Amino acid sequence: MSLVMILISFTLASSSVPYFQVLAVTETVFGYQGQWHLLQTSIGISAMHMQLLHNDKIIMFDRTDFGPSNLPLSNGRCRIDPYDVALKIDCTAHSVLYDISTNTFRPLMVQTDTWCSSGSILPNGSLIQTGGFNDGERRIRIFTPCFDQTCDWVEIPSNYLSQRRWYAINQILPDGHVIIIGGRKQFNYEFYPNNNNHLSIHLSFLQQTSDPYENNLYPFVHLLPDGNLFIFANTRSVLLDYKQNRVIKEFPPIPGGDPRNYPSSGSSILLPLDENKDKGLIEAEVMICGGAPRGSFEGALKGNFMQALNTCGRIKVTDSNPSWVMETMPLGRAMGDMLLLPNGDVIIINGIGLGTAGWEHGRAPVLTPVIFRPSEIDSQWRFSVMSPASRPRLYHSSAVLLRDGRVLVGGSNPHVYYNFTAVEYPTDLSLEAFSPPYLSPVLDPVRPTIRYITNDILGYRVYSYVTFTVANFASVSEVSVRILAPPFTTHSFGMNQRVVVLKLVGVTHVTMETYYATVVGPSTAEIAPPGYYMLFVVHAGVPSSGSWVQVM
Repeated sequence: MSLVMILISFTLASSSVPYFQVLAVTETVFGYQGQWHLLQTSIGISAMHMQLLHNDKIIMFDRTDFGPSNLPLSNGRCRIDPYDVALKIDCTAHSVLYDISTNTFRPLMVQTDTWCSSGSILPNGSLIQTGGFNDGERRIRIFTPCFDQTCDWVEIPSNYLSQRRWYAINQILPDGHVIIIGGRKQFNYEFYPNNNNHLSIHLSFLQQTSDPYENNLYPFVHLLPDGNLFIFANTRSVLLDYKQNRVIKEFPPIPGGDPRNYPSSGSSILLPLDENKDKGLIEAEVMICGGAPRGSFEGALKGNFMQALNTCGRIKVTDSNPSWVMETMPLGRAMGDMLLLPNGDVIIINGIGLGTAGWEHGRAPVLTPVIFRPSEIDSQWRFSVMSPASRPRLYHSSAVLLRDGRVLVGGSNPHVYYNFTAVEYPTDLSLEAFSPPYLSPVLDPVRPTIRYITNDILGYRVYSYVTFTVANFASVSEVSVRILAPPFTTHSFGMNQRVVVLKLVGVTHVTMETYYATVVGPSTAEIAPPGYYMLFVVHAGVPSSGSWVQVM
């Protein structure tokens, strides 16, 4: 292979003169396009849902109503469920706990059907998991992390939820409650805990945005700095004051007229909230990318697989007169996962180029992730195409960001049952990790390493000190400290995902390669709801590995 030269420049702390380091690497350069690694050929289940926990384990689960998985439950256990539509007695697992550090997993036992459900991490670090299908549609399940092998799912035995929550969405709120919105033929929302109030609250917007093929399931929901909720369904979006059950405003429809929610299955993120803005005015900007054009579901039923959308829309919802700014992706994509990276970039990964969500409705898997750089002024350079994966990730795949900066992907089962033979896209039980370019060894000289945080509890408006080392320090202007809430990911959306750039008071040189950053905890719980976050130091666009902190 031919060689290419990468030129990296950074500024020494003692001089304003750039220092250049030249390194030769192969044409398939890690520093340009990232790198893939296969972690597990099979974990026994297809990872439809994922959540990173604060003990660096990932809980993954599928549905229960298709029959046995490829992983037996431990210690001779069996799930007995007289209401299950496939197996009344099932001795296989439909959920696993994956240990990142050891690259191992163990089976978990989920009792009722979790198909197309939702979840949120509570302030204490427990996963609250809501709804599903059949006997699971009104259930609550809780998983509390532990540091041994004893923790497993605990299910509230009664139908705790007031309505069926299948394809619903969850969002953690500033007071630690969880709002659960929508679901199939559910034009309402409710809260957990419900404080003995089992009533749901009607939201006509969800009914207005349902079309003959729905396209408003798993609505995109983002908590804004003012405490209200941005809700996007189909092509429309509103600002909801959930405390008063009042729609404050409706935003312009996204241009193009094509739906973006399930089954069209675009994706959405809230771009990082920056506490360093002048006058303390925090901008909130939502981004929505991809999906399938209108008519795709009907077309797929007839064997006509339409080209996925290649557009993204961005809207600054805190502007007095917000409007959409459209971008064009290098590749059309439906069923992609959008994840916030610790340096403020966005990765779009997994998905299809033809068709839509649903059994056998997708074709032309998109193997190449793209990275979007919101800070890039020149629109030609905002998107970068990454190295292709070797395994297609179609319907029912998912992805999460790890504390070390890698992106873990799993799942893909476009069939009603697990099917490994005589199909174009077999059920996939593997796990892979994608390392973005910022993890390239080429960048080690400017990569910060967190050595010490004064307190692993990050208080609101409380000063903290983060000590870090870096071999070649650029300048204070190249340093930021960010916290990232890990999302619950399923069906192309990361629920509760957010990044907050903490207010940076200053960076002090201690000795040699050691520095400490003085930062202020989040201003309000509306900006950063209570709970566990990964804290990163970013220097010259390169993030450290994260450290867990609890915001409270």
